[in-house]
Amino acid sequence: MVTTVSVAQVGALVGDPARVAMLQALMDGRALTASELAQAAGITRQTASGHLAQLAAASLVTVSKQGRHRYHRLAGPEVARLLESLMLLASDATAQRPRTGPRDARLRLARTCYDHMAGWLGVQLADALVARNWVEIAEDGALVTEAGLDRLADLGLDAVVGGRAKLQCRPCLDWSERRPHLAGRLGAALCTHSLQRGWVRRQPGSRALDVTPAGWRAFHDLFDIRPPAAS
Repeated sequence: MVTTVSVAQVGALVGDPARVAMLQALMDGRALTASELAQAAGITRQTASGHLAQLAAASLVTVSKQGRHRYHRLAGPEVARLLESLMLLASDATAQRPRTGPRDARLRLARTCYDHMAGWLGVQLADALVARNWVEIAEDGALVTEAGLDRLADLGLDAVVGGRAKLQCRPCLDWSERRPHLAGRLGAALCTHSLQRGWVRRQPGSRALDVTPAGWRAFHDLFDIRPPAAS
């Protein structure tokens, strides 16, 4: 049962800068050790272990053991949505100029949001699917149309999620673009498909994604998406 106390406990946990830094480091869906998370937060490993124990007790992260290492992940996409919403609110509260979102141009262009793509590219993909009537997006939800199921299956995305019936999606408000990108199984499948095809590559130690020349060609041919004009 959700109580005011339990809500306050979660709020207190995500109100600590070190814990927030560790949670943000896990936003790209990777599993990291306490040492790696301590480095991301700029704290000692012992301090990080204490923070991680609290986050695990509150079901914000999960822990798995492999060999002599313990790996930590976000407990699920709902935790990523919580963090993305907090970043959106924080950028509004501290904004001193109209530009929103991360200052790093690479993060603004394309990044992972847990298991799906965000940033300018994620929003452009959502727009392209809507323009083709493959996906319908409303303020409170999204769905893949029958035509969309057929066309996305032709691209092989049904194989990524285990069948066309599982190509569900939902809108996720992008905190740098302030418009929705796609999450859910379809959003995750688009991200996985793009990584497998070499259209995008992960940047080490970052949520940012590099779009390859082959990726720009594919995004143009399939979705009429061109690289953004230099700002």
